[in-house]
Amino acid sequence: MEEYIFRPIGYVRTEAKEIPRHWSISEIEGYLEIKPEYQEGLRDLKKEDKIVVLFVFHKSPPFTPEKLLQKPPHSQELKGVFSTCSPIRPNPIGLSVLEVLEVSANKVKVKGIDMFDGTPILDLKPFKAYQKNSI
Repeated sequence: MEEYIFRPIGYVRTEAKEIPRHWSISEIEGYLEIKPEYQEGLRDLKKEDKIVVLFVFHKSPPFTPEKLLQKPPHSQELKGVFSTCSPIRPNPIGLSVLEVLEVSANKVKVKGIDMFDGTPILDLKPFKAYQKNSI
């Protein structure tokens, strides 16, 4: 069995106690606190950019085969895990698209947080809306 090891590049920082279920409905602000050794990688991020944040669902229970089908809170029927945004997944990796409000040293102030304080960040990528033949 193949195995990959990932280490966090930083952590989410927010004072919010209630976290929305999805970034698309979140107005919560907070910070992505990036480890100092990766700070230079933030150089070209700027206000109003949209970024993809890949993170770990570190508070989710372990995945078991019976979780291949789950009932989302907005549905009455079971759905395959890969057609949902459930945090209970074979690999507990989350994805959110956040708006950059400010970049200062190793901290990126963002809006749209749907992650808990202390959530490990795996990677940041620019968000580019899909346009045919643009890739």
